Amino acid sequence: MKLRTVLRIALLLILMDIAAVSAFRASVDGSLEELRTANTQRLELYANSLNSEIGHYARLPSLLGLSPYVEGLLHAPEDRQRQQAANDYLERLSQRTGASAIYIMDSSGIVRATSNWRQPDSYLGENDAFRAYFTDAMSGQPGRFFGVGTTRSEAGYYLSEPLTSHGRIIGVAVVKVNMEYLEKLWRENKTTVMVSDQNGVVILATEPGWKFSTLKPFSKALQEAFDRNLQYNRKRLLPLGLEERRSLGDGSHIYRLNQSGRRTLSRLAYPRDMLGQSLQLPLSSWKLTVLSSLDPVYQLAYNRAALAAVLTLLSLTGILWLNERRRRLRDKLSAREALQQAYRELERKVEERTADLSRANQQLQEEISERIRTEQHLRQTQDNLVQAGKLAVLGQLATGIAHELNQPLAALRTLSGNAIKFLERQQNETARTNLQTICQLVDKMGEITSALKGYSRKSTSSLGTVDISLAIDSALLLLRNRLEDSRVRILRPHAPEPWQARCDPNRFEQVLVNLLANALDELQDKPDGCIEISGHRTTEQLVLQIRDNGPGLQDAVRAQLFEPFVTTKPAGIGLGLGLTLSAGIIAEAGGSLSADNHPQGGAVFTITLPLATKEYRHV
Repeated sequence: MKLRTVLRIALLLILMDIAAVSAFRASVDGSLEELRTANTQRLELYANSLNSEIGHYARLPSLLGLSPYVEGLLHAPEDRQRQQAANDYLERLSQRTGASAIYIMDSSGIVRATSNWRQPDSYLGENDAFRAYFTDAMSGQPGRFFGVGTTRSEAGYYLSEPLTSHGRIIGVAVVKVNMEYLEKLWRENKTTVMVSDQNGVVILATEPGWKFSTLKPFSKALQEAFDRNLQYNRKRLLPLGLEERRSLGDGSHIYRLNQSGRRTLSRLAYPRDMLGQSLQLPLSSWKLTVLSSLDPVYQLAYNRAALAAVLTLLSLTGILWLNERRRRLRDKLSAREALQQAYRELERKVEERTADLSRANQQLQEEISERIRTEQHLRQTQDNLVQAGKLAVLGQLATGIAHELNQPLAALRTLSGNAIKFLERQQNETARTNLQTICQLVDKMGEITSALKGYSRKSTSSLGTVDISLAIDSALLLLRNRLEDSRVRILRPHAPEPWQARCDPNRFEQVLVNLLANALDELQDKPDGCIEISGHRTTEQLVLQIRDNGPGLQDAVRAQLFEPFVTTKPAGIGLGLGLTLSAGIIAEAGGSLSADNHPQGGAVFTITLPLATKEYRHV
């Protein structure tokens, strides 16, 4: 009897051990597979974000060769005026694109213009001919290079393109991109990510202590190459201490971070083992790696193993009591009652959840309807504001137009009276001359009234095709009296073919009248006032600029120039809505309206509109 009990206990322990080991292995394998799937998705996400960040600037260096500032500088690199113009252009371009630095090098490797020319440690005059991106570009190939700058010791990704003239390379355009934004973005996801280059150096990492550490030992020749090209600016490259323990296939490995690596490179206490998955980036020779701690995997496996052992114990213990029918029946009835109770509870929760979803759906439909009504009301209000702005401009122009119409009317009265007298005297030739003059005056008045009727007509927000030259003619006709009184000169382009863009013609004419009227207000006390209208085309857009030689825009006003009720005019003159409405009209057409001070003085407003046709025609 005693031996039988010992055998039962031994069998129970063996079965519990088998169940625990099986549950542990199954749990680890299942968790690893789930973690690998999640890490694969993370790899694709991080690779797409990295490729997108690099691709955002990939074409920028080649486009610099189209700039007249850059071309003029490379043909006369010692010309201070051309160098300053190129510096200003690169500075504006860097601010708009978000690039860390943009600079132009001549064929000898000297930086002739840079976007950070205002900084005391700018690249201006620096010789970077030893950099790989310069030698690649001078050989006619685009340069792609990650390194640490020798001036500011800032790491960045360099993109370079050769600049040619008549088939000869005369310089190199370089764009430096700072990758720290991606590191911060990845760090917010609380995932350990690193990017290593072809040399096995970690160049991007969510853990700051890992950056510029090595994944593999360097050869002496490679270390000498680093000393020559200063790719890492003589940074001390320490080994990360990441040891591969086991390969899982498909680029997945189990890694272990040794104690020395943790103390020297990181403030965090990393667990013993980590799952690492790597992806070779197609746009470069970089490798993206995602590391995940296996501590939760093992913890879950231990819990499941313990649970399996306990369940095994309970199952085997329950088998011993199968012969007790009364207890088994009681347990069965108890379990059935518990199941029915759980089923009733589940039905109740389903009904409550269904009711909540119905209420949420009804509320969502009401919010959608309210938003549609609000958008319709907003669009109607905007149309009314646009019409009110047009009528306000007409009110400002009414006195001048009335004065311009009074002179032809007085002349008509005099000429018609004279014509009657000449007819009575049978001086038919003289009467015919008077009648021809009357016709000319009527045509002149018709032009004025036709322009007023077209401008005052209430327009809708529907897009159409606007002829830019005709719109400029109409705007200048409406402002002709103010132009004559102020003696402001108008300089406008004479395009060899019509400029046509996508916008509502009536609304675009209002934008021109508003911008020209504002320019006239700024030039009312200037004896040599001048307004210059210029424009050019790109492959998809038309850019129109209106510049005056007035005092320009103040910094405090320029920051909020397009906000409602912001105006520099005296109290009682204007509501500060003209530029706000104008910017809205251009934005609805898919374009943009911006303002800045011209380097030679005065303000310049830039209108960008999509072309009415995709056919490329150079202006």
